[in-house]
Amino acid sequence: MKMLVHVPKITDRVHYTFDLLLKQLLSLDFELTTDAEQFKSYDGPKLSYGKERIGEMPFQKAVNLLFERHINEQEVNSVDFEGVKGLFPVYGKGSLMPFDVFAASFYLVSRYEEYLPQVRDKYGRFQAESTWMFENELLQKPLVDIWAIALKNRLKAIYPNLTFKERKFEFIPTYDVDAAWAYKHKGVYRTLGGFFKDLTAGDRKGLRERHEVLRGRRKDPFDSFDFQFELQKEFKLKPIYFILCGEYDNNDKNISLRKEAFRSLIKRLGDYADVGIHPSFSSYLDLPKLQAEIDGLSEVLHRPLTKSRQHFLRMNLPRSYQKLIELDISDDYTMGFASQAGFRAGIAETFRFFDLENDMVTNLMVHPFALMDGTMRDYLNLDVDESLTLAKQLVDEVKAVNGKFIYLTHNETLGGEKRWVGWPEMYRELLEYVYR
Repeated sequence: MKMLVHVPKITDRVHYTFDLLLKQLLSLDFELTTDAEQFKSYDGPKLSYGKERIGEMPFQKAVNLLFERHINEQEVNSVDFEGVKGLFPVYGKGSLMPFDVFAASFYLVSRYEEYLPQVRDKYGRFQAESTWMFENELLQKPLVDIWAIALKNRLKAIYPNLTFKERKFEFIPTYDVDAAWAYKHKGVYRTLGGFFKDLTAGDRKGLRERHEVLRGRRKDPFDSFDFQFELQKEFKLKPIYFILCGEYDNNDKNISLRKEAFRSLIKRLGDYADVGIHPSFSSYLDLPKLQAEIDGLSEVLHRPLTKSRQHFLRMNLPRSYQKLIELDISDDYTMGFASQAGFRAGIAETFRFFDLENDMVTNLMVHPFALMDGTMRDYLNLDVDESLTLAKQLVDEVKAVNGKFIYLTHNETLGGEKRWVGWPEMYRELLEYVYR
C-alpha cells in the first residue's frame, strides 16, 4: 500500500530523506506530491510534511533544512524523546512527532556539521567530540534507526493495515592490513634498521623475537591470517579486507606490492573474502596517487576494486568521497571515528552519500562501522574485558534496531602479541556473543 506524502516543495534533500526513512529503513512505498487537492482526495495512507497541517490529516511539522539548498549554520536544539533526544523540536498541536524526524535524520546522515568550520585533530580529521551526538551522550545510539522505528509505530497506530518489512541484524567483520608482517619480507635496509632500533632502545626481547622470526623459528606476530580463516569457517563470516599498498613512508609501512610474498598473500585473501583498497596516508586528497594504488592492487587481484576505507580514517567531506566516486569506487567503509566508539552518522545501516556541497545524492554507498580495536585500546584505554563489554553493548544496540554491525580490526591485533595479548580471545568471544 503506497503512502502519499504532501510537501510544499520537492527537493533532492526531501526525496533523499524520505527514501532513506520510509523506503530503506521501513520498507514503505511512498510518493511525493505538491498537489494539495490530490493529497486530500487520495484514498489511502497519507502524511503531510511542512509548516501547516492540511485539514485533520496526519502531519509532521517541518523546519527549513530540507527545503534549503545551501549549507548554513543551523540552530541545533533538541527535545527529550522516548529515552533519547530528537533534533529540531517543533511546537504546536498536531505534529506526528515532537521534532522534525526527517530533518534530524538528514542532518546526521549527511554529516552536515562536518561541513561547518571546526577544529580538527593533528591528522586533519573531524573530531568525534565535536558532534552533537557526543555532547549529548548519544554517539553510541543508532538514533536514526531508533527514530525510524518510532515513526513506524506512530504511522501504524493511524493506519493499522500498513505493513512494514523487518530488517535483519547483520554482522560484518572488516580487517585493515596496515602491515602484513612485523618482521618478514621487509627488505635489507628496513630489516637492518629494525635491528638497529632494537639495539639502541635496549630491547633485547624485540631483538630475539625479530631474529627468531627471520630464522623461521617463530611465527611472525602480525601473521594471524590462518586464525582469521578458522574463524571465517567456524562462524560462516563474510569479511572484507582493506589492503594498504602505498609507497613506504612514516605513516604507510606495509610491504611493497612488488614483493612476491605480499602479492601471494593478497591473492590468498582474495580467494577467501572481498578485498578493497586502504588508501594510504600520503594519498589523502591526491587523485593520481590514489589512482596508482587502486590500479596496483587491482592488477594483483585481476579484478576491479569497488570498496575502500581510508588509512588512519583520514577523511574530508566531501572531497574524499568525491575523489572515490571519480575513481569508480562504489562502497566506502570509513564512516566512523578513531577516538570514540559509536555511530558517526547516527545510523547502523548502509546509505547513499549525499554531497551537500553540490546538493545532490550520489551513488556512493556509505557503510558506517560501529567499533574499532584501536579505539578501545589506544584512545579509550580499555582493557580486554572492558573492551568486550563495550562491544557487546554496541551489538545489543544494533540488534535492537535490526541494523548492521560493522567491526574494524587488524591482523596485528589478532596476532595477540605484546600490546594485543588477549585480543584474539576477546574477538572470538565477541563472535560467540553475536552468533549465540
